[in-house]
Amino acid sequence: MDMHSKPVKIGLFFLGLIAVCGLVLLFKGNDAVAMAKEKRDGIVTAEQIKVSFDSVSGRLLKENVKEGDRVKKGDVLMVMDPTDTDLDIKKLRSQIAQLDAQISSMAGSIDVAYQKADTDEVETHRQIDQQKAVLASSEAVYENKLSDYNRKRQLVEAGAISQLEMDNITASLRTAEADVRAQQELLHKLLGGAEDRDNTEDIALLTIAQERQSADNKANDLESLRQQKKQLEVALEQKEVNKKRLILRAPEDGKILKVIAKEGEMVSANTPVILLESSRYYYDIYVNEVEKGQMKEGDRLTGHTVSGNREVPGTVRLIAKAPGFADFKMSREKSSADLTAFQIRTYIDPVPGVIPGMTVEVNRHEFTGR
Repeated sequence: MDMHSKPVKIGLFFLGLIAVCGLVLLFKGNDAVAMAKEKRDGIVTAEQIKVSFDSVSGRLLKENVKEGDRVKKGDVLMVMDPTDTDLDIKKLRSQIAQLDAQISSMAGSIDVAYQKADTDEVETHRQIDQQKAVLASSEAVYENKLSDYNRKRQLVEAGAISQLEMDNITASLRTAEADVRAQQELLHKLLGGAEDRDNTEDIALLTIAQERQSADNKANDLESLRQQKKQLEVALEQKEVNKKRLILRAPEDGKILKVIAKEGEMVSANTPVILLESSRYYYDIYVNEVEKGQMKEGDRLTGHTVSGNREVPGTVRLIAKAPGFADFKMSREKSSADLTAFQIRTYIDPVPGVIPGMTVEVNRHEFTGR
């Protein structure tokens, strides 16, 4: 075969080229592992927040922003119709006012009831003292009549007085005896079943105890009204909180990416109505186990943008095992297992000109130089 023919030369050239490329791959390497040795890169990503009305639902009355607007924390984004909530608040305030009136009236009646019980007790004790005096007087009259009766009975037996006079004394004695019984009944009625004592103020009158028990029952009813009022006040406070929640405010600085709900639409509680791009930017890079061992959460890490070579400092917030798709494939050594990759998430400091979508590269010396 002619070694100088053109086809042969071309064939030899390509064989030589393949051999050179193989040697380059062998000693330098251009597979996933080799390419990842020098640099790590990630895409700048902004955290996205799904903004929703907290625990309230209703009709969307007004939207104050549109897609692309920049907002500051606390800016009003949307307003929900407050009509139903305002009516509920008005109703609760009316109910609380009614309870206040009932509580005031009942508290006054309880005070009057206790005062009346005290007054009745003093008055009854005074009447008992008076009745005891009347009874004592009646008993004294009866004793005198009985003594006179016994004396004149002896005289009538001796014939010293007439039978008519004796009959008059007997009638007078019976009258005195009846008066004593009547005064005893009046005293018993005033005592009302209570045990009589020498010191009238020590007598525990049942009627007075019943009056005080009735006042105590009213006091329990009053406490029940106060508890009802507290429940209504809690409900009112919740409604007032819900009214504040009808005004949707930006949770932090950012940009409106999407307005999901429109004016006039019914919005459910905790359903996203706005998609907000946060001003908190981060990027993820994937490193091998050796490099992962050089870093820890909280460390500072500096990268550079591919476009413009801007320095991008940041703080490592997360180090975790990466999903399987990020493992380093051993394309050169088919018999070797893939290398486990680790995810490092770095939140960057604000840098002018660095926006989501840009690529940040981190040089290997950021890991090996520690």
